[in-house]
Amino acid sequence: MLYMDPLYWAFLLPGLFLATIATMYVKSTFARYSKVRARSGMTGAQAAQAMLERSGVTGVRIERAHGFLSDHYDPSDKVLRLSPDVYDRPSLSAIGVACHEAGHALQDAQEYYWLGLRTALVPLASIGSNFSYMVFFLGLFLGSMAMVKTGIVLFSAAVLFSIVTLPVEWNASARAKEAMVNCGIVGSSEAEAAGNVLNAAFLTYVAGAVSAILTLLYFLMRAGLLGGRRD
Repeated sequence: MLYMDPLYWAFLLPGLFLATIATMYVKSTFARYSKVRARSGMTGAQAAQAMLERSGVTGVRIERAHGFLSDHYDPSDKVLRLSPDVYDRPSLSAIGVACHEAGHALQDAQEYYWLGLRTALVPLASIGSNFSYMVFFLGLFLGSMAMVKTGIVLFSAAVLFSIVTLPVEWNASARAKEAMVNCGIVGSSEAEAAGNVLNAAFLTYVAGAVSAILTLLYFLMRAGLLGGRRD
């Protein structure tokens, strides 16, 4: 069984540890700078709007979303959705997150290659995440190498998505850090604090990519396609 396989845990635990640490770090960093009010007095929604206007990006709606740190940009609908703690508050955390999401809108408007690639990968990554485990382990159970390889290919799509996400998120943060100062949203003394929130958030994507790669390596070794093990 999967959960009785020491090899599985050897690959799972490092990724799980990194993901847990990254999540704790981003939450603590966000909470810390949520208590620091920006001197401009702008809320997250106002900061995102200012960044978009300064960059000449039009046709993007900014909406309030539900949930904690559920912020995201939807390129298909051209909508920037911000969680309540970001949309309504004039904190450095709110501004940093909002401007990061506005950075994705800038990427979309300028047809940034990596964002386009990530968007194109969404359907494949979704299928891979939902069905790869089932196909892979059913293949092992039935002794079907074709199914095993299909499961690996499916999961590889999810891995590729997590890797492509890294330059997308890094670039959006870089755009946000520059725009926050250039647009007068934060002062130079506040920029580092707002940037720290973005750096912490980026670590969660790194942890996700590492975890996905480790899982793929487990699949390959379990199938005997790497390291010669198959049992």
